[in-house]
This record gives sequence, structure tokens and C-alpha cells, in this order.
Amino acid sequence: MIKKRKFREILQPVHKNIIGVRFKKEGKIYSFDAGDLNLKIKDQIIVSTEDGLSMGTVITSITNQPEGNLPPNLKPVVRKVTEEDLLIQKNNKILEKGCFSFCAERIRIRNLPMKLIDVECLFDKSKIIFYFTAENRVDFREIVKDLAQKYKTKIELRQIGARQEARIIKGMGVCGREICCVNLLHNLDRVSVKMAKEQNMSLNPEKISGLCGRLMCCLAYEYDSYREQKKEKSVSGRKDKDGPPKPGDGEKTPLEPAAVEH
Repeated sequence: MIKKRKFREILQPVHKNIIGVRFKKEGKIYSFDAGDLNLKIKDQIIVSTEDGLSMGTVITSITNQPEGNLPPNLKPVVRKVTEEDLLIQKNNKILEKGCFSFCAERIRIRNLPMKLIDVECLFDKSKIIFYFTAENRVDFREIVKDLAQKYKTKIELRQIGARQEARIIKGMGVCGREICCVNLLHNLDRVSVKMAKEQNMSLNPEKISGLCGRLMCCLAYEYDSYREQKKEKSVSGRKDKDGPPKPGDGEKTPLEPAAVEH
């Protein structure tokens, strides 16, 4: 009986408890292995990442998933945060402000064509990441040397795009609400001019561009609904009913916007 029970246990697929974790309010959600920890939404935790230990917030409830469906490069949750962890993180935030001021000053002194946007210090201080924007490639090797000599840890300068910059800096959209990339979107998916055309919107860049200067993320929200409505109404209004449809046949049919809940 014992051998049979062990054999059945071997045949059963391995499952893991997966949670979604976010490191910044406006950041992407990452999956982690919660192990046997009893975690709930809004819990603060320490997780292991490819760069080192980081503090994050639980965003999704635990889901039990089979090993074959697990996200790639899955890392574990180390523990729930302690009072000591919170103190360390508080000191890290103070360090980040100092890092920002020092790096911005070195950029000015070295006259480099780059704009510092944000600084992130990993929980265990194994790395400090400096986020910047630049129109072209920048040789920042001397800046890295300055920072490494000052802070005695691994330094990474990471170039980001205009959409990521807007997400970090935040702001209000033309709708009067906080921009979508901050509080609604998990990922910054691709947005195209085709989406505006399908919705019969003006192609004036000033009307369909966000604070980042790129196409507004909200253009994608109703795109699928408009496409479906166009398919359903494409055959209505045929002028030539006796023969096959010809180019130009039919009439324009106004499409109704989808209802949006706030």
C-alpha cells in the first residue's frame, strides 16, 4: 500500500502557488512562487529577483498552477516584510534621493545629452538602477565609474522610452483623469494609427497623443468593439441589390461607442 501511494504521488503533476507582485504603483506585475506562505492582496513581501532581493506588494490572489503552465524564470517569495525590512526600505528611499541628486550633478558636469528620470535601489543594495532618457546613444561609462566609486555597489544605467517616462513622472490626461499607464495598465502594449482610423477619430496628432507625445493608450480600449461593429454593419445599405457588391457600395453607418464604467 505504501509503494502504491508513493507511485500515485509521483504521477500527480506538481503545482505551485503563484501570485502577482508589483514593485511600483505604476509598474508591471510579475509572477512569483508564494510557496507555503499565506499571502493576500496588499501584503508587502520580500522576493528574490535576477538582480537581488526586492520589496514588492501583492496585487493578485494566490492561484494554484501546474508545473507545465508556470511563468518562465519563476522566482520565490522569501518572506513577508518585518519591521526591520520596512526600516531598511525607508533608508533605501533616502539613499535614492541622494543618488538622484549626485547623478544629475555628474551629468551636468560632464555635459552629457541625457535626462535622469528615476533611481531605484534594490532592497539588499546589491544594485542601484538609474533610469534616463536620451534622443541618441550616450557614452555614460565615466558616469558609471563616478557612481560606482561613490556608492560601492553594482551600477546600471537603463535607458527608457517616452511612454515609460510619462508612467514614472505621472500626470493628468485630456480626459481629466490620471493617465492610464499609471493606474490602469499592467503592460504598455503597442498602439497604432490604425486603431484611430477604425474608430473614425481625427488623425490630428494633438488630439490623439498623450503626455508622452505618443499615441494615447486608450485608443486600444474600444478598438475590438469597433471592428466587430464594422463587420456586422458592413453589408447594410447596399445600393446595388441585384449584382455582386462593388467598390463604394453601401452607406456609412455611425458606430456606437462602448459604455465605460468609472
